[in-house]
Amino acid sequence: MRKTLMLAGFLLAAAPALADEKPVLTVYAPEYFAGEWGPGQKMAEGFEKTCGCDVKVVGVDVLPRILLEGDKTPADVVVGFTADVMQRAKDTGLFAPHREDLSRLTLPVAWTDDTFLPFDWSETAFVYDKTKVKNPPKSFADLLNAPDDGYKIAIEDPRTSLSGLALLLWVKSVYGDKAPEAWAKLAPKVLTVAPGWSEAYSLFTKGEADMVLSFTTSPAYHIIEEKDDTKAAAIFTEGNYFLAETAAQLKGTKHPELAQKFMDYLLSDDFQGMIGVGNWSYPAVMKPGFLPPEFAALPKAEKTLFLTPEAAEALRAPAIEEWRQAFRK
Repeated sequence: MRKTLMLAGFLLAAAPALADEKPVLTVYAPEYFAGEWGPGQKMAEGFEKTCGCDVKVVGVDVLPRILLEGDKTPADVVVGFTADVMQRAKDTGLFAPHREDLSRLTLPVAWTDDTFLPFDWSETAFVYDKTKVKNPPKSFADLLNAPDDGYKIAIEDPRTSLSGLALLLWVKSVYGDKAPEAWAKLAPKVLTVAPGWSEAYSLFTKGEADMVLSFTTSPAYHIIEEKDDTKAAAIFTEGNYFLAETAAQLKGTKHPELAQKFMDYLLSDDFQGMIGVGNWSYPAVMKPGFLPPEFAALPKAEKTLFLTPEAAEALRAPAIEEWRQAFRK
C-alpha cells in the first residue's frame, strides 16, 4: 500500500512537468543565418510566440549535412538553399511539399517550385568602395577589359560558397561557351578566392580588397548601420544574377504540423518584415513598411538573370572545371 501511494504521488508530481514539455522544432541553417548577426534567433523567437514549441536553430553547411545524414537527419526544416543547389537537394527525395500560395510572392522571376519556398532574395553584384574605385564597371565587359591592376577583387570559391556558385553561373549565363575566356580575363584581377562570403567580405571591409562579390542589397547595411555611403553595388548592363534563399520541410519530420506552420510563418508579415535589416535582402512578399527608406535608393538591375534548378545543376560541374582551369595558374 505504501509503495502504491508513493508511486501515485510520483506520477502526480511528474504530470505537470510532462505537461510543460514542448515539442522541439529543429531547423538547419547556414552559419551566417544562425549566428549572432543573422536573423535565425529572431526567427525562432517570433515563431515560438505562435507555435507552442521550442525552436532549435543549428548552424551547419546545410546541403552537405543533409546529404550525409539522409533520412536519419534530426532536422525538421532546412533554410538557406538557393535555386542553384535545389535540384541536388530535391534529388535526395527527403523533402515534402510546402503547400503555400506562391501567387503572394513578389519576386522579379517566376517561381513555381512546390517544395522549396523562397523567403528573401537579392541579386549578385560586385560591391565596391567609392573612395578607391572612381570609375566602377557598368558591365562585365568593362570589368574584364580593365587593366589587370585596375581592381583588387575578392570572390568566393564556387565549390564551398553559394555566392561563389552564383558568380560561376552568372558568368556562364552571360558568356556561355566563351566563359573560359571570361575567367581568364578576370583571374588576374582577383586578389583572393575565399572559402565563403564572410571571409571575402571581411577583406573588403578591412580595405584589403577594393571590390567584393556580394549582393545589390549589401550597401544597405553600411548606409543604415554605419552611416557610410561609400559602398555601392555595380549594376551590369548584361544583367545581375538572381539569388533567393529558400526553406523546405523534411518528409521524415516527427512534427509535420509544426513544420508546416513554420513554412506558413516564413511568409507571414512578422517574418517578412524582419528580412530587410535582419538579412539585408528583399522580402519574398513585399508590403509597405517592410523596408527602411534607404533601400529605395539602392540601384536595381534592369535585367535579372536566372537559371532553373535543373539548368543550374546541369551547368555546375563543367562550369566549376572551367573556373578551376582559370585559377590553377
